[in-house]
Amino acid sequence: MSGRYEVKPGMMAFGSCFGNTQADQQVFQIDDNFAHYRQAKLLARGERLSKYYQTSNYSKAVAGALARLIINRLAQEHPQHFQYQKSIDNTVAFHSELTKETIYLDAELQLQQVEGSSVVPAYASTLDALAAQVQEDLTIICRSADGSNWLSAVHLCYPNHWSAQEKIGKDFAAIHAPVAGMEKINRRGDAIAHTMITHKPMVRFAWGLSTDTRLNHHPEPPPGVSVNQWEGRSFDSQHPRLYLRIERQVIWGLPEYEAALFTIRTYFRDCSVVKKDPMLRSKLYAAIQSMTPESLVYKGLVESKASILEWLEKN
Repeated sequence: MSGRYEVKPGMMAFGSCFGNTQADQQVFQIDDNFAHYRQAKLLARGERLSKYYQTSNYSKAVAGALARLIINRLAQEHPQHFQYQKSIDNTVAFHSELTKETIYLDAELQLQQVEGSSVVPAYASTLDALAAQVQEDLTIICRSADGSNWLSAVHLCYPNHWSAQEKIGKDFAAIHAPVAGMEKINRRGDAIAHTMITHKPMVRFAWGLSTDTRLNHHPEPPPGVSVNQWEGRSFDSQHPRLYLRIERQVIWGLPEYEAALFTIRTYFRDCSVVKKDPMLRSKLYAAIQSMTPESLVYKGLVESKASILEWLEKN
């Protein structure tokens, strides 16, 4: 909205009003596209689970705390879709009306079994099972006693040109090293990880451009699909398709466990609709024009920048 492409933390208090009524108060946003998002996750998992789900030094205590947070938020935010029962021995049965699956967990919230599921491969863990019930990707950052941080778990079925396998176990600065314009922020990587873990919950947004609305843009295409077809970054001015790919990211710290949950919810806005609004069109035009050469490379827009700007100018 500033008319500039900027890379900055941009963290706001979770629950801030963005005009989306109740949805702004939710960590997990459920909408009419649930079945489509779920199918994309199941396809990704079915291709090769380790390509999309990784853990590194992910302790039982942190895993249990994260499971408790996710289950509590889902039952609180969407009681019509999610219910759970805790037994006298502290075991938990968590049920989703959306998937008709019931997930049984032991007293430490470790996965025991899942009823009503025909998912292949079978769920590997509590995090894997819970991630398949929501429209967000999930990442968990942890910190050790010496202050160093690392990506401890990642369930990333809607990657935007990055890979779970490549990032797992790395610290904040190493994860974001390839991002153009992140140099200043990365120098404060440890301080940002500290903020994520110790501060009250926050929300931030990120955006880029895509020429399709496919959720999964893993750097490595599935078998039998060409890289060009897979990338979603080739703008055709004769048949223009262009979308704002927007990520809503929620950061929820668990300071007592030296960990934080970071959720990524992907949305698309059709730029042919955006350009009908003169103000939005001019802001988008200016923001693309303001991108540095490095940002254009990172966003995959070097070849298409001129034709996109030309298309935005046309009525």
